[in-house]
Amino acid sequence: MYRHLKPDFILKTTDILRQRIRERFPRRGLAEVCDELYAVSCEAVERAEWMARPLWPIRIVVATCILGLLYLIFNALFLIEMDSAGASFVEIVQAIEAGINDIILIGAAIFFLLTLERRIKRDRALKALHELRALAHVIDMHQLPKDPERIIQRAPTASSPQEEMTPFELTRYLDYCSEMLSIIGKIAALYVQDFDDPVVLSAVNEIESLSNGLARKIWQKIVISQSLQPELYQPTTPLLPSPKKP
Repeated sequence: MYRHLKPDFILKTTDILRQRIRERFPRRGLAEVCDELYAVSCEAVERAEWMARPLWPIRIVVATCILGLLYLIFNALFLIEMDSAGASFVEIVQAIEAGINDIILIGAAIFFLLTLERRIKRDRALKALHELRALAHVIDMHQLPKDPERIIQRAPTASSPQEEMTPFELTRYLDYCSEMLSIIGKIAALYVQDFDDPVVLSAVNEIESLSNGLARKIWQKIVISQSLQPELYQPTTPLLPSPKKP
C-alpha cells in the first residue's frame, strides 16, 4: 500500500501548497512559481501514465518489420542452398561471408526496432526532467536574496534588495521554497516508477540530489533566522501538562 507513489496525493499536496503561498504572500512571485509547479505536476502525471502503457501502434509496426526481415533472411538462405549445388568451394565461402555480414546488419536493425519504444519514452522523460531541473533553479533564485541577517539587522547598502518581510514571514517563505523543492523530487520519481530505464533513473537521481542540496541551503537560512531572534519562535501559549492516566 505504501510502496507506490500516488500521483493524486502529489497533485493534492502541490495544490494545497500553492493555496498556502497565495494566502500568505499574494503579491510575491513565488505564488506564480508554485502555480507553474502545479501545472508541471499535472503534466508529469499524464506523461508517467503514458509511459507506463504499451505503445501498440509502434509495437505493431516493429513486429511487422521484424517479420519482414526474418522472411528475407530465410528466403535468402533457401536461395543460397538451391544455388550451392554447382558452386565451387570459394564461391560458397564468399556467399557464407556475405550472408554473415547481412545477418549482422539485419540483427542491428532488429535491435534498433526492438528498442524504438523505449527510446521514444526515454526522450520524452528526459525533456520533462530537464523542465523540472530548470524549475528547481528558478525556486533557488527566488530564495537567493532572502538573507536572514540582512532582514533582521537592517543594514542595507545602495544595491541591497528592498525587503519588508518579518523574520517569521521570512521563515515561512523559505519553508515554502523547501517544500516546493521536495515536491520536484517526488514528481521526478514518477517517471521511473513504472518505467525501468537506467538513463532516466540516473537523471531522476541527479534531480533529487539537486533538490536536496538546494533545500539543505534553505534550511541553513531558517536555522540562522531562528538563532538570531529565538524569542519570535517560542510558543505563545504555555504547554499544558498531559493528563494523568488512571
